[in-house]
Amino acid sequence: VVAGIASYFTLGQLEDPEFTIKNAVVVTAYPGASPEEVELEVTDRLELAIQQMPQVKYVSSFSRQGLSQITVAIRPEYRSGQLPQIWNELRRKVGDTRRQFPPGVGEPRVVDDFGDVYGFLLGVVADGFSEADLERYVDGLRKELSLVNGVARVEVWGVQPECIYLDVSQSRLANAGVSVDQIRDTVQQQNLVVDAGAIDIANQRVQVKTTGMFRTPEDIADLSIRGGPAGKTEPAGLVRLGDIAEVRRDYQQPSAALMRVDGRPAIGVAITNQPGVSIVKLGLALDRRLAELTADLPAGIEIQRVAWQGDLVSHSIVDFVRNLIAAILIVLAVLWIAMGLRPALVVGITGLVLVILGTFIFMAVLQIDLQRMSLGALVIAMGMMVDNAIVVVDNMIVRLGRGMNREKAAIESASKPAMPLLGATAIAILAFYPIAASTENAGEYCASLFSMVAISLGFSWLVAVTVTPVIGMAMLASPKVTEPADPYGSRFFRAYRKLLTTALRMRIPVLLVFVALLIGSGVSFRFVNQMFFPNSSRPQFMVDVWLPEGTRIEETSEVVSRIEKLLANRYEIQSVASFIGQGPPRFYLPVEPEKPYSSYGQLIVSLKDFRDTEKLMHEIDVWASKNLTDAKVIPRKYGLGPSETWSVRLRISGPAVADPGTLRRLADEAKEIIAASPQTKVARTDWRQRVPTIVAEYDITNGRWTNVDRKSIADATRRAFDGVAVGIYRQQDKLLPIVLRAVDSEREEAAAALPNLQVSRPLGGSTIPLGQVTRDIRLGWEDPLIWRWDRRRAVTVQAVPVGLATELRTPELVEKIAKIKLPPGYTMEWDGEYKNSRDAQASLIPGIVPAALIVALILVWLFNSYRKPLIIVLIIPFAIIGVTLGLLITRQPFGFVALLAAMSLAGMMIKNAIVLVDEIGALQAAGQLPFDAVVNAAVFRLRPVLLAAGTTVLGVIPLLTDVFWISMSVVIMFGLTIGTVITMVLLPTIYSLLFGITDGDVKRNAAATPTIESA
Repeated sequence: VVAGIASYFTLGQLEDPEFTIKNAVVVTAYPGASPEEVELEVTDRLELAIQQMPQVKYVSSFSRQGLSQITVAIRPEYRSGQLPQIWNELRRKVGDTRRQFPPGVGEPRVVDDFGDVYGFLLGVVADGFSEADLERYVDGLRKELSLVNGVARVEVWGVQPECIYLDVSQSRLANAGVSVDQIRDTVQQQNLVVDAGAIDIANQRVQVKTTGMFRTPEDIADLSIRGGPAGKTEPAGLVRLGDIAEVRRDYQQPSAALMRVDGRPAIGVAITNQPGVSIVKLGLALDRRLAELTADLPAGIEIQRVAWQGDLVSHSIVDFVRNLIAAILIVLAVLWIAMGLRPALVVGITGLVLVILGTFIFMAVLQIDLQRMSLGALVIAMGMMVDNAIVVVDNMIVRLGRGMNREKAAIESASKPAMPLLGATAIAILAFYPIAASTENAGEYCASLFSMVAISLGFSWLVAVTVTPVIGMAMLASPKVTEPADPYGSRFFRAYRKLLTTALRMRIPVLLVFVALLIGSGVSFRFVNQMFFPNSSRPQFMVDVWLPEGTRIEETSEVVSRIEKLLANRYEIQSVASFIGQGPPRFYLPVEPEKPYSSYGQLIVSLKDFRDTEKLMHEIDVWASKNLTDAKVIPRKYGLGPSETWSVRLRISGPAVADPGTLRRLADEAKEIIAASPQTKVARTDWRQRVPTIVAEYDITNGRWTNVDRKSIADATRRAFDGVAVGIYRQQDKLLPIVLRAVDSEREEAAAALPNLQVSRPLGGSTIPLGQVTRDIRLGWEDPLIWRWDRRRAVTVQAVPVGLATELRTPELVEKIAKIKLPPGYTMEWDGEYKNSRDAQASLIPGIVPAALIVALILVWLFNSYRKPLIIVLIIPFAIIGVTLGLLITRQPFGFVALLAAMSLAGMMIKNAIVLVDEIGALQAAGQLPFDAVVNAAVFRLRPVLLAAGTTVLGVIPLLTDVFWISMSVVIMFGLTIGTVITMVLLPTIYSLLFGITDGDVKRNAAATPTIESA
C-alpha cells in the first residue's frame, strides 16, 4: 500500500499516450525552376534513391515553383529506437544523390523532427511597439525560457524577416550605366570578411584588420559603383549608390507567414519538453518563470496562451482520477448490495485497492505514464479485477454456510478454482494482446491498454489466491443458523433454475432464436456508423481557410480577419489565434500542421467550455457560406489518436510521368461525384487550381547581338517587383539580405510595362528594353503543384464530410466512383480514415493469431477435451447481438476503440464460460447426472457471473462522459449484459446438445430437488 501510494506520485503525466510519427521530410530548393523542372530534375532523382531503402513504406512528394518536398514514411514495424539510424541512412542516400543535380539546386535538407510536439504555444503581442522591438523582446523571452529545466527546445513563429532595400528607378540605373551584376559584385566584395594577415613587430605578432564593412544602411548608400560605358576608368565613372537608389531598412515583402492573437499582430513562441519530463510539472515551472519575465516587460507587451498542455493534462488527470474513484464506489456499492458489507469489503480491499496500488508500482517500474489510455484501462479492467476475488469470497461464503472450518474453507475456496481462474485470467489478458502486437500508429497509441490490463489482471489473480483467503478468514462472518441452509433456495435462484430447465427442454428452438438474433445483428450492423477515432473534448477547435491557389497572402489575411471580427467579443471564446501562410507549430500530436501556402490560413479558437464547440462551428459555417463565397472555410474539431486533416481521400495515380490533363480530368470527374453527395461539406483536389504565369520567350539571336543573356532578363524581371539579392548586411548575430528592386511607382505598373522593362547588360553600358530581346511576352497557365505517390504522378480528391467519414463513403458512392473509366496504366484507391482504419484493424491480425492459438492451448489444458473448448468458442460470435443493439440505440460509431472493446468482451465471456464449464465437469466428477450437473453448475455460478458482469457494466458508467471511451463503454455495457444471458442460457443449451443430454434425462430429473450434499 505504501509503495503503491508513493509510486503514484512519481508517475509521468500526459494528456494522450505518445506515438511516434515515423515520417521525415526532405526539402530541396531549386530557385527559378518551374514545378515540372523541380519534379523531373530534383524530386524524381531523390525518390529513386530513397526508395532503395528497405525500411521505406511509401514516398509522397510535391513539387512547386523552386521547391521540392518529399515525405518519407517508414514501415510500421520499425520502432522509435531504430529511427535515428534510419534517418542517418536517409541522409547518406540523399547526400549521394546531390552530385546528380543540375547547377542551381540547393543542398537537400532532411527534417527528422517532424513529429516533435510543442505542447506550450504562446502568442506575444505588442501595442505601441514596432515589429523590430517586439522581435527583440521575443528573442530575449526565447533565451530565458530555453533555460527552464525540462525544456528541450524553444522556437519562434511568425517573425517578419528584415532586409535592406535598394529602391532604384529604371531611368536612374540606365543613365548611370550601372548593371545589376556591377552592383552585386561591388556590394559583395565590399562586405566580405577578409583575412588581412599579421605582422611581426619586435617580439609580438600583431593582427592586421581592414575597415570598410557596412555598419549602417548609410554606409551602403555611400558605396561607389563604377558606372558609365564599358571600359571607362576615369573618376567620372564612379557613381555613389545613394544617388541612384533609396537605401532603407524594411521588412521583406511579401510575408511568408503571419500570426495574430485576437486580431493583433503577434509572434509565436513554441516550447517542447524533454523526453520523460512530466508535462504538468514543466507547465508549472514555465508558469513561474513567465510570471517573473512578465513583470519586467514594458507596458503594452502581452503574453497570451494559445495552447498550454500542462493545464489540459492536469485537468484530464483529475477528471480520470475522479472517474476512477466513481467507478470504485460503484463497484463497491454493487458488491455491498449483492453480497453484504463484509464480503464487499473483502473484495474491495483485495480485488480493488491492493490491485490498483500494486499496478501503480509496476507502472513506475515500467515507466508507464498516467494518460488517457492507461487510466482508462484501469477503469475497464476494474470489473475484471474483482472477478477472481468474487469467486474466492463466494466460495468461502458457501462453505462457511455449510459449517466448514474457516481455515479449510479459505484454503479450498482459493486452491480449487486457482487453475481455472489462472487460465481464464490469462485468456482475458490475451484478448488485449493484438493491440500490443499492432505496428500501426493506432496500435502504438493504445499499446498501454494491454500493459495495464495484463498487470492489473495478473496481479488480481495473485492477490485473490493468496491475500483474499487470509482477509476473508479475518473479516467474513460465520453463519448464525445452527443447521446449514440452502444458499440457492431463494426465489431468484428458483426462477433461474426453472428458466434454464425450460431452455434445456426446448434447446433446439432456443438455439434457433439465438441464431436468428445473431443473423439479424449481423445484417443490422451495416446501419452502425463507422469512425476511426473519435473527436476530442479539447476546449478548442480549428477553422481552416482555403482561397484559390495563387492568392496573395495579404488577401488571405484580409479574409481571415473578417472571421476574426465575427468571433470578436463572443462570451464563449477565450481567445482566437490566427496563422496565415502555413499551419501553426505542432502543439497537438495527432494534428499535422499544413504546409506553406499563401492562400491558406488557420484560426485556433479557444473556448471557455468545449460544449459550445458545435454551436460556434455551425455559426461560422453558415456565415462563411453567405459572405465568403470564394473561400472554403472548414471548422473542425481536434481528433483523438491518429487523425487526418481530410478524412476522405481518393487517390488517382498515373504512369511515372502521367499527363496532368488526364489526371485532372479523372480527378474532376470523381470530385463531382463526391461533391454531389448531400453528406459532403467540402471537396477539392490537392493539385488545386491552375495558376497564370507570364512567359517571356527569349530571342537568342537578338540576345547575342545585344549581349543580353537569360540571367540578365531574370535579374530585370525580379528587380521589377520582388527584387534581386545583391549582398548581405551584418548586424550582430543577424544577416539581412540587401535587395535591389524597382521604386514603388514602377512596381505598381510592372505587369503592364514589362515590354519596356530595361534590361542591364552584364558589362554595363546602355540598357535594352525587354521587348527587344524576347519574341513574345504572353500569359500562360501551369500546374502550381505536382504531387506524386511512390514515384508516380497522383491527384488526390480530398473531402470533408458533414458527419462521420463513412456517411460520405457510402456503397452507392463507391459504386459510382468505381464506374469511372481509367486509361491503361492509371489506378484509383481510397485513402484517408477508411484506409487507416483498415490498416489498423489488419495490424491486429498478427497478434490475433498467436493469441487465439494460446487461448486454444489453455482451453485444452484446462479441460483435456476438444468439445468443451468448442462450446466456449461457439458462444463468442453471439456477443455481436449486444454490441449491435447498444451502438444502434446510443447512435455511437464503431471504430478502433469499439473494436478493442469487442475483443475485450470476448475475453470476459470466455473467462465466465471457463468457470461455468469447469463447474459442470466438477459436479459430474462428483457423481451427479449430466442434466443435474449442467443445471446445478449454472445455478452455482450465477451469482459470481452476475456480480462480475454487474461490476464491469456499472463500473464503466463514469466513462460515458468521455468522448474517447464512450463507444467502448457502450460495447462493454450492452455486450456483456447480453453476453451474460448467452453464457448462462445459451452455453448450457449448446453443452446439452454436444454432449447428447436427452429429454429422458430431463424428465427423469425434473422432480428431483437438489440438496446441499449433492452440491
